[in-house]
Amino acid sequence: MHSARMNLCVIPVEKSWSHEVTSISRELKIQSFSAHKAAVGQSNQPRPMAHIFLLLLPLLLQLPHSCTLAQHIISPGSALKPEGPKRSWLSPSGDFAFGFRSLETNSSLYLLAIWFDQIEEKTIVWYTNGSTPVSSGSSLQFTHNGTLSLCDSTGAEVWRSPISGGAYASMNDTGNFVIYGADGSPKWQSFTTPADTILPSQELSSGTILQAKLMDTDYSSDRFILSLGTDGNMTFYTVAVPTGFKYDGYWSTNTSGNGGKLVYDANGTIYYALENSMKYPTIVIMSAEMDSTDQYFHWAKLDPDGVLRQYKYPKRVVVSSGLPAAWTVVQAVPANICTIMYSNFGSGVCGYNSYCMFNWNQTETECACAPKYSFFDPERKYKGCKPDFALQSCDLTEAQVPEQFQMIPMNNIDWPLRAYEQYYPMNETTCQQLCLTDCFCAAAVFDQDGRCWKKKLPLSNGNQGTEVQRTVFLKVPKNNYSHPLMNTEARSKWKANRKDWILGGSIIIGVSVFLNFLFVLAHLLGTRNRATTIKNQLQPWIRVMTRDFTYRELEEATNGFNEEVGRGASGIVYKGHLHDEFGTSIAVKKIDRIPRETDKEFTMEVETIGHTLHKNLVQLLGFCYEGTERLLVYPFMPNGSLTKFLFSGMRPSWDLRVDISHGIARGLLYLHDECGKQIIHCDIKPENILLDHNFIAKISDFGLAKLLKAEQTQTSTGIRGTRGYFAPEWFKNVGISSKVDVYSFGIVLLEIVCSRRNVDLKAADEEQVILTYWAYDCYRCGQLDLLVEGDEEAITNMNMVERFTRVALWCIQDEPAMRPTMLKVTKMLEGAIEVPQPPINTPTFISSLL
Repeated sequence: MHSARMNLCVIPVEKSWSHEVTSISRELKIQSFSAHKAAVGQSNQPRPMAHIFLLLLPLLLQLPHSCTLAQHIISPGSALKPEGPKRSWLSPSGDFAFGFRSLETNSSLYLLAIWFDQIEEKTIVWYTNGSTPVSSGSSLQFTHNGTLSLCDSTGAEVWRSPISGGAYASMNDTGNFVIYGADGSPKWQSFTTPADTILPSQELSSGTILQAKLMDTDYSSDRFILSLGTDGNMTFYTVAVPTGFKYDGYWSTNTSGNGGKLVYDANGTIYYALENSMKYPTIVIMSAEMDSTDQYFHWAKLDPDGVLRQYKYPKRVVVSSGLPAAWTVVQAVPANICTIMYSNFGSGVCGYNSYCMFNWNQTETECACAPKYSFFDPERKYKGCKPDFALQSCDLTEAQVPEQFQMIPMNNIDWPLRAYEQYYPMNETTCQQLCLTDCFCAAAVFDQDGRCWKKKLPLSNGNQGTEVQRTVFLKVPKNNYSHPLMNTEARSKWKANRKDWILGGSIIIGVSVFLNFLFVLAHLLGTRNRATTIKNQLQPWIRVMTRDFTYRELEEATNGFNEEVGRGASGIVYKGHLHDEFGTSIAVKKIDRIPRETDKEFTMEVETIGHTLHKNLVQLLGFCYEGTERLLVYPFMPNGSLTKFLFSGMRPSWDLRVDISHGIARGLLYLHDECGKQIIHCDIKPENILLDHNFIAKISDFGLAKLLKAEQTQTSTGIRGTRGYFAPEWFKNVGISSKVDVYSFGIVLLEIVCSRRNVDLKAADEEQVILTYWAYDCYRCGQLDLLVEGDEEAITNMNMVERFTRVALWCIQDEPAMRPTMLKVTKMLEGAIEVPQPPINTPTFISSLL
């Protein structure tokens, strides 16, 4: 007797092969006869094709049992088994098969799957029981009530299709298995419940996910998903297995709306189509770069490393012409996953204590262990790496540590986030020494700006690449010490006084338990109400990267929000000091101009801001979200904004202005192209460029501009940004792209070069009132020295002045397509590529300002 918890399958007595062929032929004969009657009236005269079919029927009945019939129609009562002749149902062309596939690692276990049957590898494109493969003796039945039911060898149901009442089913040539109703409409189809793969002609609707498998040979759920959100955003996430709790998005379309669908069209384009969106109706994920479907099989799969790759495989007609029969990667998204995944939860792309290396052939992500570390399981590298040595004992004296351990450098490698100590300013030698003498420290990370971070095990989110401008100093044992020594003096004292320690420890533990009980009880009673309120309001992402402050903490830190240091479109900024050991200076932005209906967008934007880590961006230290209060906490910038720096009457040095220009450009490049989710600032201006104590430029207020209502901005309806810096497309009925930031950057760049505001009503000459017009006039006349008149440092660097001015003039072109990307802007500013001659005619938009 089976357990009451099991759903039992009723497996019908299997029909003979000849009987099933006879049934199908009878069904086809009836359909052919009905079609004939519809065409020529009620005539009962048989047609020649009917005679031929009747003549061939005895031959069909004599087919060997080992043959598999390419069935168009699957009737209720049909069944498949993992072993024997009836393992699968084929599509009419034989390209696809639906049925049982044995696992590569264990041939006695089977998946219910769909696969390319014409490919030698039999590549699987759909499966449903990846975590619970079945054994011999299992069965799949298309029941008489029109449901697919998969049962294991004990008769317990493992999976069933979520419908009943199907009249017939079919494995189609598109790779879609469909159960149809009596009226011919699809009641269930594999295309609407994908596993990790999408095929040409397939559409995934809002709310659908693709989930990667654990390994190419392990079909259990992996920690990567592609999710089509009901909010109109398509996002790649890491998730917690087995619950599926979403951690951090590492790639996104950065869109919003009433939902959308992912479409893989017959031409090979994969795009995301938004519902009810005028600005961005479609977002192309992978453009059509495919060979003909007549010659190649195509599919796209979310691979075990979290990358969506598009594949192709030559069909027999192409292979016969000499092309090797092998799959090829066509495209991949994201292009380089190693550089964009950062999360305070999970290990990142690779396992813990390993790092990701980008493989340009795009077939897989390469993972490597740190020196003196090795993979837990070389076959399952996602499990990470373990140290091949005993970790440092905290009983060692400072004199003993250098005898046993050393710090080895690793260039262009980083394990970001999760530092437990940070030092600044710091030199490289001291950074290493601080980690070496700290028994908790496994690695120290040092950057060129003099910052030092201590890291504990396990190390996460490791990546390697030339773009990583940090050095890791890894703590490993010296070659002549394989096992760390304990502090023998400390060990002797412990043995000598063991009885005293035990007695004293028992008393201390008893008192501690009692006091802790009282403390916990008081804490629970005193904070229950506040904890409930905060818990209801906070989202899971809140603890990802930043600290969540209470309103009371920030009120005390700012002395009751007493010292105002700035105002912006999103709120007022106050100066404060944290009550920590360093008395850290902070700037608290009180967000009071965002409407309540955008609370959801606010949480999404704060999540995005919290994930941005770059030298030229103001880092978000924390936030507060209690009731109606929404505050953001940033480090205080002692040198204020670029406005004060440029326009206070004292002209800054030319070299410093050049550094600031490069810094702003790099910060925008990161926002546009290098962080996981593209951010368009929409309000680049000197007031939003802050300077730290070393005069390093840091962009602030990114991610908040699009939350503001039109009437809350400083410009006309529908325009975000600040007058004098916004691009002409804000006035046109066209889509807004990252090129609006490029335009604003061009204005700011001219202001930096000339050390004056874009609009100066006090200018001596009317033609000099608008800086952009004046710059065009000087450039056209070959008199750029007039732009920097009286600036001796700039005049001695006229080649650079001309280069920067050319870049600025390209940035402020009317047509967004004519403006360079921030990547190209950065390279032109650095002199890596030549700056072409910009158009000499003043753009219409600038002329209209006059």
